[in-house]
Amino acid sequence: MKTVLVLNGPNLNLLGQREPGVYGAQTLDDVRQLCDAACEAHGLRLDFRQSNHEGALIDAIHEAGAAQAAGTLAGVVLNAGAYTHTSVALHDAIKGAQVRVVELHISNTHAREAFRHQSHISPVAAGVLLGFGVRGYAMAIAGLAEMIAPA
Repeated sequence: MKTVLVLNGPNLNLLGQREPGVYGAQTLDDVRQLCDAACEAHGLRLDFRQSNHEGALIDAIHEAGAAQAAGTLAGVVLNAGAYTHTSVALHDAIKGAQVRVVELHISNTHAREAFRHQSHISPVAAGVLLGFGVRGYAMAIAGLAEMIAPA
């Protein structure tokens, strides 16, 4: 059984209390439960993490690349939060680790402030989902399951 790494970046630990009009009322634990159910539905195992630290996210991406190369990882669902718009280091980590990533955002970043319109993750992502609320996590997991399914 392959694993999906759901990796959440800065401030996502504040889901449910931070700007509920933008991000909704669900907490990060609610998101974890949703992801667990989605993984189970697709015969996958869940590894769910959150960090406010860019280096920890990079380390997790490096680990994910090794796990994917070893055949134990389906891919990564990455909500990099604000690092999406600022981190060339995350871009380089994904590219260097050669890991399959689905970039995810709860809100439609293109309908928000102009600085959120640029993503350093999108050019190295296998897919991008934005604006579907926390349901996007389940959609991203389904997408990864489809990507690894035999033709």
